[in-house]
Amino acid sequence: MPLRPRKRLGQHFLHDPAVIDRLVRTISPRESDCMVEIGGGKGALTFPLLQQLRQLHVIELDDRLADHLARAAPMPQKLTIHRGDALKFDFSSLAPAPDSLRVVGNLPYNISTPLLFHLLEHRATIKDMHLMLQKEVAHRMAASPGGKDYGRLTVMLALWAQTEACFDIGPGAFSPAPRVRSTVVRVTTQLEPRFPVADINRFADVVALTFSMRRKTLARSLREHLSRDQIESVGIDPGARPETLRPEDFAALANLQTARSQSVRS
Repeated sequence: MPLRPRKRLGQHFLHDPAVIDRLVRTISPRESDCMVEIGGGKGALTFPLLQQLRQLHVIELDDRLADHLARAAPMPQKLTIHRGDALKFDFSSLAPAPDSLRVVGNLPYNISTPLLFHLLEHRATIKDMHLMLQKEVAHRMAASPGGKDYGRLTVMLALWAQTEACFDIGPGAFSPAPRVRSTVVRVTTQLEPRFPVADINRFADVVALTFSMRRKTLARSLREHLSRDQIESVGIDPGARPETLRPEDFAALANLQTARSQSVRS
């Protein structure tokens, strides 16, 4: 019986040999790498990686595909299959040391954003990620201030990671062909924030609040928290809109709120 993709799982199987080869070259696996693939599918990427790695972990939610990978894999002794949901998986449990785990995968469009944030929770053990995502999501991840793609996802990722768009993939490289183009991105994480943040939760709140009212100026969206003068005191125009700010500007606003709260309590 052929393995048909399941729509409810957002499955689109990669099959284009040229794209697969380019993807493997972009990942540049080394034999000693500790690597985990999210969603092995029919093995389009899994099997080429097995040729170059000493060991490969695959997280697969679909038991049909997990069974197929176990049966069809070349050198099956190199392959460890974890049957389960990547959104709940403990990625850190696979890493032999901090900053050692390499993550690859074709992420289902319907869970790509929550999965990215779940992976960031394990950033202490993750060295890098090479992910195939919907082009729109990839552009939001790597956007620069001022553009329409720049938003909450961009800023929250920027706190912990550097994102680079590697190359685009047309719908015809997948079966069934999705209605959107895809992009391969390289995400390099780090344990400590890339710019000073006094309170991570407050930073996240400021980012969420301002982008929920992205058509409003900072003075209006933050009026219950900061005055115009206070916003200006950290070198930010209170008449600006959130999409024009750098990620570190949001940190400056959050740090200002934190300092005010601490002074009130003292």
